[in-house]
Amino acid sequence: MRQWQPDRTAAIICDMWDRIQCRSAAGRVAELAPHMNKVVGTLRAAGSLIIHAPSMCMDFYEDTPGRRRAVTAPTHASPVPFDWQDWNPDHEAPLSLVTSYDEPCSCDTATPCCSLDGPHPWTQQTPEIEIAEPDAISDDGQEIFNLLNQYAIDLMVLMGVHANRCVLGRPFGIRQLVYLEQPVILCRDLTDSYHRESGGQWAGNAQVIEHIERHWCATVTSDQLIGGQPFRFNGESGA
Repeated sequence: MRQWQPDRTAAIICDMWDRIQCRSAAGRVAELAPHMNKVVGTLRAAGSLIIHAPSMCMDFYEDTPGRRRAVTAPTHASPVPFDWQDWNPDHEAPLSLVTSYDEPCSCDTATPCCSLDGPHPWTQQTPEIEIAEPDAISDDGQEIFNLLNQYAIDLMVLMGVHANRCVLGRPFGIRQLVYLEQPVILCRDLTDSYHRESGGQWAGNAQVIEHIERHWCATVTSDQLIGGQPFRFNGESGA
C-alpha cells in the first residue's frame, strides 16, 4: 500500500442509508455499519476528512454543520462535468453485475423480496454511523470536489454501498473521481454489491471488486488503514 497521510485523506461514505427496500441488502448494511463507524472514527481522530454521502437525503440535513461545510466550500473549477457515470465500454470490460441496474432485490432466493415500484424508503444515513462536528455531508459531486480541494486531500477512500452501482456510478463515485484524475481507492471489506447472480452474494461481490481493481482503482481493507482485523459478513468466507 502507498504511504498516506491521514490529514490529507478523505473517507467518502456512499449511500449507507437507514432503510433499503431489499431485506438482505438492508441486513448487510446493518451488519456493516458498526465496523464502518469504528474505522471512520479512527480516521477522524487521526485528522482525516469524513464525507457522509447518503444520496437523496440532503433535506434531512439542511442547516446542519456538516451540510453547511459542504455548501460553503469554495468552488473549484472541474475539468469534467459531474453526472451519473454509467458503465464505460471504452474503459472497462463487460460484467453483468456492473451493467445491470434493473434487479429488484439482492437476495439469494428464487423470488425477489421486493419490486422496483414505489418510492425510495431511505430518509437519512443509518444512525449507526456517527456524524461528528468536523465532518461534511453532501451527495453533490461539485460540492465534494470543492471539499477535496479546500482540504488539500490527496487520497480518497470510498466505502459504502453498492459497489456495482452507486460506489462506481455516483457523481462522487469511483468513475467520476478517476475522470477527475483524483487518487481514489476502494475499501473492499466495507462495501457490498446488489445483484441476483446464480453464484451467490459473496461470489458476485468478489467479481465486482476484481472488476474495480482491474479497470478503475486499487483497493485496501480496513485493517490496512487502522489495524485490527478486516470486516467479514456473517456467512462470508475467504481472506
